[in-house]
Amino acid sequence: MNHLRFLRYADEVARAGSIRQAAERLHVAPSAVNRRIQDLEEELGTPLFERLPRGMRLTAAGELFVRYIRGRASELDRVRSEIEELQGLRRGSVRLVASQALAPRFLPAAINDFGKTHPLVGFDARIGDHVQAAGALRSFETDLALVFNLSPEADIERVCAVEQKLMAIMHRRHPLAKAKALRLRDCADYPVVLPNRDTGGRQLLERFLARSSTSIRAMVESNSFEFLRGCLYDGQSISFQMAIGTRTEDPNIVARDIEDRGFPRGELVLASLRGRQLPVIAYAFAEFLRKRLTETPEAD
Repeated sequence: MNHLRFLRYADEVARAGSIRQAAERLHVAPSAVNRRIQDLEEELGTPLFERLPRGMRLTAAGELFVRYIRGRASELDRVRSEIEELQGLRRGSVRLVASQALAPRFLPAAINDFGKTHPLVGFDARIGDHVQAAGALRSFETDLALVFNLSPEADIERVCAVEQKLMAIMHRRHPLAKAKALRLRDCADYPVVLPNRDTGGRQLLERFLARSSTSIRAMVESNSFEFLRGCLYDGQSISFQMAIGTRTEDPNIVARDIEDRGFPRGELVLASLRGRQLPVIAYAFAEFLRKRLTETPEAD
């Protein structure tokens, strides 16, 4: 399938933004990549890239052509998966973009359990927010997205959506840890450490605070949930996280409900690109996730 390999050259140049970097990733000579790009442009009768002093940028025609290339590659992955299914191999790979809250426990456990019945399947799991997930679906860079608060879009197919409450988390030595449920104003008396504003939980909290008389100021902000959990070991700080992300192997971190009226709940969405036929194994994993999500309570 040499023609597909040559099409990949154009896709890699689009991703890298330069012929030299694309050649390094493809392990071929830059002249070979440049020659194939020129062949494609001659065959199509139009430039695919603008040649800039510091790299290559897709033209409008190039953007259309690269989308075609990625669609072809995705379709080939699906066909290969179906052939392997016919042969009883049940192999292939699943690409997934997931919210950071799922990284510590939920997603690794799901992949491990799926692997028990599909030991030949590989996974490419990336962590990202809902905007990054939607972009990855549209560019065929991922098969599935499992993220919070993914907005309804005409080209995004929702496999399932489950409600998730926002909870306070703290060290078990924290003065509030003995309470079964809290009011948000109780938390305001302590240092608050928060994920950055790109995360679904933070966005929900900000919207609630905008219409609440309670005021909370973040003493620490970070894009790392692991770092924020480390901040809780002072025994005084509090953070907030979606319920599914509060399950960890660390017995020192506890989660508590916030009982304020109207305290926000988020939506965890499993999605794929509408109209795209997923590889058999990606579809099987999507069904596995759907069942697990709908059968799993919000928090232990």
